[in-house]
Amino acid sequence: MAGGWTRDGAVQDQIDDTVKDAVLAARARLAASEGETYCVECGEEIPEARRRALPGARTCVPCQSTRDARTSSAGFNRRGSKDSQLR
Repeated sequence: MAGGWTRDGAVQDQIDDTVKDAVLAARARLAASEGETYCVECGEEIPEARRRALPGARTCVPCQSTRDARTSSAGFNRRGSKDSQLR
């Protein structure tokens, strides 16, 4: 169902694009290099299970949880309609 001047499926396209952007952002945050044995923030040893599960891990679970809590997205939909941007 489209409304106003939009075509059918335009809302779903916006949703798909937002999800795609979030996936690409998450992949960009993944480390592409060899991981660390010790956490780069606190110096504690990173458990073997974490290093196997997440190749490229550079932080222990508690430090990564703290980092994740600080990360926030802008929450701005670049592909939103003009009406949604005016609100």
